[in-house]
Amino acid sequence: MTTISRKSTLPALVLTGLVTVTAPALVSSAPSAEASAPAVAPLRTDRPLVIGHRGAAGYRPEHTLASYELAARMGADFIEPDLVSTKDHVLVTRHENEISGTTDVAEHPEFADRKTTKTVDGKAVTGWFTEDFTLAELRTLRATERLPGVRQENTIYNGRYQVPTFDEVLRLRDRLSHELHRTIGVYPETKHPTYFRSIGLDLETPMVAAVRRAHLDREQAPIFIQSFELTNLLELREKQRVRAPLVFLTSAKGQPFDLTAKGDPRTYADLLTAGSLKDLSKVINGIGPDKNQVIPRKADGTLGTPTSLVADAHAAGLKVHPYTFRNENQFMPVEFRNGTSPNDYGKAINEQVRFLRTGIDGLFTDNADTGVVARQEYLDTK
Repeated sequence: MTTISRKSTLPALVLTGLVTVTAPALVSSAPSAEASAPAVAPLRTDRPLVIGHRGAAGYRPEHTLASYELAARMGADFIEPDLVSTKDHVLVTRHENEISGTTDVAEHPEFADRKTTKTVDGKAVTGWFTEDFTLAELRTLRATERLPGVRQENTIYNGRYQVPTFDEVLRLRDRLSHELHRTIGVYPETKHPTYFRSIGLDLETPMVAAVRRAHLDREQAPIFIQSFELTNLLELREKQRVRAPLVFLTSAKGQPFDLTAKGDPRTYADLLTAGSLKDLSKVINGIGPDKNQVIPRKADGTLGTPTSLVADAHAAGLKVHPYTFRNENQFMPVEFRNGTSPNDYGKAINEQVRFLRTGIDGLFTDNADTGVVARQEYLDTK
């Protein structure tokens, strides 16, 4: 069986595969520079969405402007920033508020005394935390590859990019939409909202302010606001009167931490029953399940029979965007692996087509170019 190296796929796509949509020219009664400029095509809703998970995390250190931009240029419909807060209450994009694995903070002796242990969502975590740094201090750090053992090639970009703010991501989204002549959406996630609220740095207030400054707080806006917790989604809808679409993220195990904190025994599984989804649809617009909740794996690591989750969610009027699709063998079902090396690429397109055939409305992928090809293959054989 042929082993596919990840070295062989990206360069050609970067050089030849920048997916753009040319929209019709604007119609105006009087010629002008603005009228002659290409229009920004609206987001297509007639096909599954490709969501650039943390940008193009398969090719650049995640949650950097370079990662987000590459995902958009590869054809992603949405870029996905995870939001955490600085000490001075500025939202920045990191996978976690603990940043030793995604920045070079450990190499900065001036911050050595900031290393500490905190309890985040009931778990002890040791390292450096965004909430202990001002934005100016964070700007002195540089992003690094989170999975260097898996994506060694990405490490050549270590030290080259800053930690971006959410406002910068929103400006990038707007610029790329005009440059590529198609709407690029944004899919922000509030990370650990109960924790951040407990330390006086709620994520919702500055996030909503930024979204409204960007004119994205509309029902049909190219945005989804997501969270693994329910309480903040409810507050966004009922207290902050957010009109933008909301998505409830779920895990194959456990329960939302906000429910844990309240002593509510409901698990993610409980919240995904057909009846619960109908209740949740009064607040949310979609769900983001672990992909194993759509098609579980059997004991031997191969895919089993799809669950009823997609059908149940659709019956409740909810979109379904499962996570996370990655190209490397170690993240894939056994039957889609190539060779024995865990870091070589498997049959990622085949896997994604299999999931698209369940009726999902989009997918989160670290490799946006793979998602674009898989979607087209799915549409061509539909």
